[in-house]
Amino acid sequence: MIPTPDSASPSPAPWVVHCDGSAMPNPGRMGLGVVLCAPDGALHTFSQATHAIGCNNEAELRALLLALEELQARGARALRVHSDSSILVEHLGGVVRPGLRPIARLQALFGQVRSLLQTFGPVEWVWIPRHRNGEADALARAALGFGPKPPTVASRRRRRR
Repeated sequence: MIPTPDSASPSPAPWVVHCDGSAMPNPGRMGLGVVLCAPDGALHTFSQATHAIGCNNEAELRALLLALEELQARGARALRVHSDSSILVEHLGGVVRPGLRPIARLQALFGQVRSLLQTFGPVEWVWIPRHRNGEADALARAALGFGPKPPTVASRRRRRR
């Protein structure tokens, strides 16, 4: 079948992004970690320290900026962004939660991210728990000279009788 201009073209397969930022101490030096998975399955990782001092939320945004700039250079269109930062996902993913207020000191960074996001096609936002973002977290910590966080052990609560 020959496609016609009226036929809907399939959406491109998304690039999958895992990003994380770390500030040590908080606020302190910032490390950025990014894992990009291309539609063909190729993995690309980035670990970068910044010269700036900031908080964990700023580091999360800077890690996303690093990812978006790299994706833009690679010609990516569709994205699925995974982050363990609920602030990032809520503010950029369009989730409107009662009482959600902008963070004034981060508005310029949010503006940069929103501007870059307009150069892409569809973007899906996925909040994930921290333990499922381990590789990006380890890259962010490595940028600052720290090893990965030890796994958390779930505590078992005893039921009262």
